[in-house]
Amino acid sequence: MTRHLLIVAHAPSANTQALRDAVLRGASGDDIDGVAVTVKSPFDAGPDDVRAAQGIILGTTENLGYMSGALKDFFDRIYYPCLEETQGLPYALYIRAGHDGTGTRRAVETIVTGLRWRAIQEPLVLKGEYQEAFADDCAQLGALMAAGLEAGIF
Repeated sequence: MTRHLLIVAHAPSANTQALRDAVLRGASGDDIDGVAVTVKSPFDAGPDDVRAAQGIILGTTENLGYMSGALKDFFDRIYYPCLEETQGLPYALYIRAGHDGTGTRRAVETIVTGLRWRAIQEPLVLKGEYQEAFADDCAQLGALMAAGLEAGIF
């Protein structure tokens, strides 16, 4: 049985695109079978995409101490249509934070708590100046989610 992983990531810059691509690379590794991965921008993802997924990875920038407007728009459009149908959905979050990511994390966690989604790990907060190691962390996150879906852990 194929499991579906949805990656919804706001990637407005080359660095954030590299992070999104690293998550995809990790989730699509050669050692992962039975997991179909879809990547969408928050503006292109909708309730049907979320309902079809057995797991979701959210990626956002820290904007003025909050999530990106794109991710907020995604939540605004999927919240009520998915509220009763996606409870327990395993999710992971990564934040590209120029500062500390605290407000961004709190905002996303408030919404996913309302949706009753279940975190597979603490949010990955990539703080400060961009580092190449951030992409490695994102690849590991993608691999963890895909492997967990494949094994039926999540």
